[in-house]
Order: sequence, then C-alpha cells, then structure tokens
Amino acid sequence: MVDASAPARSSGPPELARDVLIRCKALDPIAFRAFVVRYQRPVFAVLSRMLGRGPHVEDLAQEAFLRAFRAFPAFDVDAPAKPSTWILTIATRLALDSRKRRVLAILPIEAAETESSETTPHTEHARSELRTSIAHATAQLPDDQRAVFVLAEFHGLTMAEIAEALDVAEATVKTRLHRARTKLQQRLTAHREEP
Repeated sequence: MVDASAPARSSGPPELARDVLIRCKALDPIAFRAFVVRYQRPVFAVLSRMLGRGPHVEDLAQEAFLRAFRAFPAFDVDAPAKPSTWILTIATRLALDSRKRRVLAILPIEAAETESSETTPHTEHARSELRTSIAHATAQLPDDQRAVFVLAEFHGLTMAEIAEALDVAEATVKTRLHRARTKLQQRLTAHREEP
C-alpha cells in the first residue's frame, strides 16, 4: 500500500497544451477531438474501476465527454486544476450518481500492472493472483472509499484534487482512503492465510 502522505505519481501522457484547451473553450470540434483522444483511456479506466465492465461504461464515458464539451466555455485554462482532474471529476460523479440510481453487478477492477523486466511463468502467475486478489478486495469497498482509492492509487490524483472531484473536505478524503487501505489490507491478509 502507498503511504497517504506520499506524493501522488503521475500517470499517462502530459496534459494537453494550453492552446488546444483554448480552442476547446471555443468549442472547436478538432481540438475537442484531441481532448477526447487524450483523456478517453483514463475516463474509461476510472468508470470501469468504479462500476465494472459493460456497455454502461461506454454510455457514461460518452456522457462525461458530452458534459465536458458543454462546460468547456466556462473552463479556466489558467486555473491550477488540470484538465485530467476536471474530466475525471465529471466521470467520477457520473459513476457515483449511476450507482445511486441503480444497482449494477460490479465486476472486479483490474489492478495496475507492475512493471518489471524479469518475467517468468512463476512471477507472471503470482502477479496475476495478486491482481485478482486486489480486484476482488477493492470491489467489496463501499462506493465512497472505492472512489477515493481508485482516484488516488490508479489515477495518481492528490488529496486536494480528490476532495475537489468528490466535493468533500480533504480530511474526509484522507479518512476514506485510510479506511479503504485498511480494509484492503485486512482482506488481502485473510486471503493470503486461506489454505
């Protein structure tokens, strides 16, 4: 598990250039297409990790980008908020709203891949088991803790960015993340001790 005070790691390619974002604010379709191409993987990832796989994820991703397109004229390109945080906020809120409206059969999330130059059948099997265990344990978390955990661990958002995304206090984010990590640690320890 990652220390809550540790700095968040960056994920994915760099943010879109300021001039592209300015063109997005002007609702330029070509610039917005670049926005979608750049952020579609993180949006699909956060939705899948929160809701499981299925056609509902594609529908919500389209809705997230549609909302972003409509809201772009009000987006402040000079604000400290990154475009990735902004679109992930939209996607996260859609996912949480979707969960409130209906109960979805949640499939386990896929854990992040670990990078190593040494891969053997044994290490690959061990990694696969670990990913499966983490996925099942994470799927059992309450929605609020799962959202914080996914945004922090898989998308590298800071506590402040998560607080903004979920519209809660930063202390609440820290508490939820701590509880999520504690529950995951307990479940993974129990899983490891099973015969």
